[in-house]
Amino acid sequence: MKRELKKGGRPLPERKSRPPKKTGPPKKTEADTGLVRLQKFMAHAGICSRRKAEQYIAEGRVRINGKVVTAMGTLVDPVTDRVDCDGKPARADIAPLYVALNKPKGFVSSCEHPGQRVVTELVKIPGRLYPVGRLDKDSTGLILLTNDGDLHLKLSHPRYDHEKEYQVGLEKEISDSDLARLAKGVIVHGRKTRPAKVDRLGAKEFAITLKEGRNRQIRHMARTVDNEVRTLHRVRVAHVKLGDLPSGQWRLLTDQEIKAFARHIQNKENP
Repeated sequence: MKRELKKGGRPLPERKSRPPKKTGPPKKTEADTGLVRLQKFMAHAGICSRRKAEQYIAEGRVRINGKVVTAMGTLVDPVTDRVDCDGKPARADIAPLYVALNKPKGFVSSCEHPGQRVVTELVKIPGRLYPVGRLDKDSTGLILLTNDGDLHLKLSHPRYDHEKEYQVGLEKEISDSDLARLAKGVIVHGRKTRPAKVDRLGAKEFAITLKEGRNRQIRHMARTVDNEVRTLHRVRVAHVKLGDLPSGQWRLLTDQEIKAFARHIQNKENP
């Protein structure tokens, strides 16, 4: 066989054929092996959200079978591996709990807050629960708590557009034009609030439905129209309603309410 020539008459180097790529067995997935990522395991065990788990792992606070692990995505066997965070064992067999609480005034939406009473004191259930989102100390009404770290993250994240409805009492009467301004969005700390649904309840009262949860947002919004919030009471989170649940009392979410959250999240992740 004649070899091809380069321009100028010199022969081209012979082309070497590449060996065929080796085709091994397909890479096994978590479902195939029964292993799960460490941060997912910690979330399902009720330790914290996945995002928080990644922080704890990076800080060297997590051990698998006694050895510190700092690599993200490390796989663990939920049956045979022992996972500890800050010396406390993470158990994957803890049943997930979802609680609706009518928060009284004077309680902080936190698990721990030195010198303050916290909402978790009101829910007499063994194990640790985490409040979902914020409801400031002076506000009352519906707050959700769970030990499901994965769902906690998705209920807290603005991406999922969970509505929150409040009844607001003001110091002064509010005009229709000021209510319209609040509905369209106002500038709070240099950033405009998202459009909201606003309905008048009285001369000094209105209902507002938000799809965001910035710190003390409604109180700051009221100040942009020269008013002050006197009372703030949350009556709904997504499809979960406070109803006639007495102040300081709690109930477990129904199966239908839990499934509705799962459907909503799935629709947002797979539109």
